[in-house]
Amino acid sequence: MSSKIILGENQFGKAEVRVVKITRDSDRHEIEDLNVTSQLRGDFSAAHLEGDNAHVVPTDTQKNTVYAFAREGIGSPEALLLRLGDHFTSSFDWVSGGRWEAEAYSWDRIQSHGAAHDHSFVRNGQEVRTAVLVRDGETSHLVSGLRDLTVLKTTQSGFVGYPKDKYTTLQETTDRILATDVAARWRFKTGTDFSSFDFNKSYDDVKGLLLEGFTENYSHALQQTLFDMGKKVLEAHSEIDEIKFSMPNKHHFLVDLSPFGLDNPNEVFFAADRPYGLIEATVQREESAPAAIAWSGIAGFC
Repeated sequence: MSSKIILGENQFGKAEVRVVKITRDSDRHEIEDLNVTSQLRGDFSAAHLEGDNAHVVPTDTQKNTVYAFAREGIGSPEALLLRLGDHFTSSFDWVSGGRWEAEAYSWDRIQSHGAAHDHSFVRNGQEVRTAVLVRDGETSHLVSGLRDLTVLKTTQSGFVGYPKDKYTTLQETTDRILATDVAARWRFKTGTDFSSFDFNKSYDDVKGLLLEGFTENYSHALQQTLFDMGKKVLEAHSEIDEIKFSMPNKHHFLVDLSPFGLDNPNEVFFAADRPYGLIEATVQREESAPAAIAWSGIAGFC
């Protein structure tokens, strides 16, 4: 049996362009630190099928465009991606869309002699900020997010009432440590006007709500806490349609100190890094329209 071989979906671009922008308009400098990926989608069939590069915007050109746009100012990862998307889809007729992604790394001013230093910084390792723009013709999907946000609460968490079989050894508990590394991405409503939108303020507020949501309520399971966190964000931000989570359960096991003649009133734990439970879910508005293309290309659940 023979079948015709054809070209399927494709994209190309420059991955992980590291760009650091220092703003020096006063003695007090500002730093923006990003890792940017640009991928174009459109009519590139001739390059694949005929070796004709007439429509291939060099990946080196895409890299240089990131640097040139950084010179004009970044502002926020989302704002930079929107500018890149506008540029490539308007400058080349055969580019019908694309996928642009950024990670942002935070720096804090070093405290020196009781004051924040003007031009010396220390890397803030609390979390990595993320953003993705997917453009398909006239439609754009913008997704903000974060990863590696490690949180823990020492009580007000338990796990009981689960099914048990001959392989179950886990003991029920009503008082345990709950810890996780939060990875979350939230998708803005399609068609949102971002012309005067403050992405940095929005990001800070969503992060704060996620942290508050983690602290609130007794947690009967990490699944319940995940939903509470997402619900809190959607109730406060009408411009966000859905939020996806991937959250490992960072287990802390009580150490048996009885061989040493010591008690352990829920104070000494072994923090296990693997294996771990992995909880993933989407929290969304009931009426929100699905946008599968917005999530295409994002590794893992979110």
